[in-house]
Amino acid sequence: MEANLRWVLLTAVAPVAWGANYYVTRAFLPADLPLWGAALRALPAGLILLALCRRRPRGAWWWRSAVLGLLNTGVFFALLYVASQLLATSVAATVMAASPLAMMLIAWALAAERPARAHLAGALLGLGGVGLLVLTRTGPVSLPGLAASVTAMLVSSCGYVLAGRWRDGADVLASTSWQLIAGGLVLLPAAAIAEGAPPAPTLPELLALGYVTVVATALAFCAWFAGLRHLPAGTVGLIGLLNPLTGVLLGTAVAGEELGPSQVVGLLLVPAGVVLGRPRTAGRRAAAHRAGAVEQVAAGRLGRGGRPGPTGGPGSVGRCGSGGRSGSGGRCGSGGKTG
Repeated sequence: MEANLRWVLLTAVAPVAWGANYYVTRAFLPADLPLWGAALRALPAGLILLALCRRRPRGAWWWRSAVLGLLNTGVFFALLYVASQLLATSVAATVMAASPLAMMLIAWALAAERPARAHLAGALLGLGGVGLLVLTRTGPVSLPGLAASVTAMLVSSCGYVLAGRWRDGADVLASTSWQLIAGGLVLLPAAAIAEGAPPAPTLPELLALGYVTVVATALAFCAWFAGLRHLPAGTVGLIGLLNPLTGVLLGTAVAGEELGPSQVVGLLLVPAGVVLGRPRTAGRRAAAHRAGAVEQVAAGRLGRGGRPGPTGGPGSVGRCGSGGRSGSGGRCGSGGKTG
């Protein structure tokens, strides 16, 4: 029991870090440098993870890392940065919390992975909660920010589906490091061309960037993967709900955002949909499922409970995120690359 509690607490570091990433990005990082912000998040974090796993890509993983890095890191981190800047922290966190449900639907469309009725009901419930939260706000909601958030979800979901099909020949930590590095290398020239040389950061910006890179990406992914190795995928999925909860708490308590009764209902419907969308694994299959949970969940296949987060999963990462992918940092695990 004590050992499981320790793993639960360690795993919780990831969704809390991804949930806080929305506020840190919005409050402390420059709004007009999304490409540099994404590049300086991805590349150093990827190098840290590469130093831990000490594995280089082989064979098909060279081009796979490039494709997944573009989708799960390059495009995802940049769009997530834009969404974090333009949307209220509570809105950004809750919209991205629906990424496991979106991934399930995309996996159905692209990979013919038909979900059960309960999973579809969970997806509709969660997406309805997002709609209620966004459409009933008294203040204006940035349409470009909302578009960036939804596009980030769709792009990373496609990447997670591909990652789920390309699990052979690489463990999750190694493949995540390669994706982060590949995405960072793509972002660097794009940032230099589109945004010019980055200005010298102020001390608050430097500290915020350190948090986003080290805590919300490298440390969060390591904590997430450790939890996936020692806890059932369903438990990790529930822990992932700390991501939107953290974002909403920071948005209301620190950033002064207000939520009316309808927004509170919408907020509650999203995690309820994620819980409803989890599979019911039979007891005798639990051990085998747990053994494959790292690859499946971090690949973004969250709607099926295992991934896919930058958030993470990203996001996070990320998965993972994933991230967010994660998230930011996002995006991976049952919360996707959400941060």
